[in-house]
Amino acid sequence: MPGKLLVTGGAGYVGSHCCRAFAEAGWQVTVFDNLSTGWRDLVKWGPLIVGDLQNAADLDAAFAQVKPDAVAHFAGSALVAESVREPAIYYRNNTLATLNLLEAMRRHKAGYLIFSSTCATFGNARHDTIDETHPQAPINPYGMSKLMVETILRDFDAAHGIRSIPLRYFNAAGADRDAMTGERHACETHVIPLALKGAYDEGYEFTILGSDFDTPDGTAVRDYIHVEDLADAHLRALNALEKGAASTAYNLGTGRGTSVAEVVAAVERGTNRKVPRRYGPRRPGDPAKLVALPDKAKRELGWVATRSDIDNIIRTALAWHQTDWAQEHSHPENASG
Repeated sequence: MPGKLLVTGGAGYVGSHCCRAFAEAGWQVTVFDNLSTGWRDLVKWGPLIVGDLQNAADLDAAFAQVKPDAVAHFAGSALVAESVREPAIYYRNNTLATLNLLEAMRRHKAGYLIFSSTCATFGNARHDTIDETHPQAPINPYGMSKLMVETILRDFDAAHGIRSIPLRYFNAAGADRDAMTGERHACETHVIPLALKGAYDEGYEFTILGSDFDTPDGTAVRDYIHVEDLADAHLRALNALEKGAASTAYNLGTGRGTSVAEVVAAVERGTNRKVPRRYGPRRPGDPAKLVALPDKAKRELGWVATRSDIDNIIRTALAWHQTDWAQEHSHPENASG
C-alpha cells in the first residue's frame, strides 16, 4: 500500500502536478521546499515544510517529522543559459543538494526515491530519437549537474541499498486539467508561456532564439510532453520501487518533435490571435533537436503519453495562464533551490 512520501520541490511546476497524482493514488504527501522558485499556493495536496536542502538540520527535522518511506526529488535549478553563466549555482543546487538529501535518507532509513532528471544529460542527439542507451555527453552545466546525480544515485544503491529511478524529461508543458496548478516562474524563459504572452500582451514581442539550427525550419526541435503525462510516469515509477523494482532510468517523451515555429503556430490556432515575433541568437548550450524514444517506459512501466498532443498542451496551458493572470500571487521567497 502507498505510504509516506516526502516531495522536495513540490511547490514548483512539475512537482505540484506530481503531488496531485501521488495524493490521488493514496500516498501521504508532504512537500519540502525553500520557496526560492516554488509557490506556497501551489501546495494543495499535503502539508508544506519550508526548508533548504543545503541545511542538514532542515533535512533531519523534516525526516524526523514525516518519517517517509520514499522521496520524490524535484528541487533544483533548471535554466540552461543560466547554468552556462553561473555553473556553481547548478553544481550546488542540483548535485550537492542531492548528495545532502541522500545522506539524510541514509541516516533516516528512507529506502528509495524517484529523481527529476533531464534529457540535457544526453547533449547533442546522435540519432533522430534518444533512448536510454544513447551516450550521455552534456553540453551545459545543467545537464552535467544532473548526470552527476545519476552517477551518485547508482553509487548509493551499490553501497547503501537506496534504490532510485531517474526520469529524464524532455520538455514539460501544459497544465493541470482543472487549472488547479500550472507553469509559473518569476522570470519566465519557457517557450509556451512566452508565446501565450505574445498572443495576449500587446506590448510584448515573442523572440525565437535561433533560426539557423539544422532542422527543417531552422528553429530548435523539442519533444513536448504534457505535465500530467509526466505525473503519471512518476506515479508508476514510484509504485514500481514500492513493489521492489531495481534502480533504472527512463526517458519520458512522446517520440515526436515540434519546432519552436510550430509551437507558435499552435498558439495562434489555440488563441485565434497573432503572435508578434522576432528572431534572436541561439541560447548558449542549446542543441538543435531533442526527441525521446520512450519504448522502455512503455515496456516496463506500462506508460504512454496520452495527453501530449501539442494542441491539448496549448489548450490546458492557456486555461491555467488565464486563471493565473486573473489572480494576484506573491513573489518567491528566500534562498537557493
